[in-house]
Amino acid sequence: MPTYDYYCEANDRKIEVSHKMSENISNWGELCDRASADPGDTPCDAPVRRLITGGAIIGSTGSGAAEPPCATTGSCCPGGMCGLN
Repeated sequence: MPTYDYYCEANDRKIEVSHKMSENISNWGELCDRASADPGDTPCDAPVRRLITGGAIIGSTGSGAAEPPCATTGSCCPGGMCGLN
C-alpha cells in the first residue's frame, strides 16, 4: 500500500501514513486516527494537506526487497514519467 506525507499548518507537523490511492485524509483527527498518533492540543478539524513526495509502496516482493529502477537503468523515472502520476 502506498505511503503519503501529510502536513498540518496548525501545528507545523508532518506525518506519514499508508492508505489506498483513492483515499484522501482531510483533517488532523483523521490523520492521527490513521497514524495512531496523539492529536495533542491541535483541533481535530484542523485541515491537513497531502505533500507531493516520491511516496513508497509498503509490501513484499516475495523474494526480498526489489531494487529501485535507478539501480539498474540509471534513471529513477521509469519511462521518463516522473511527476505525471
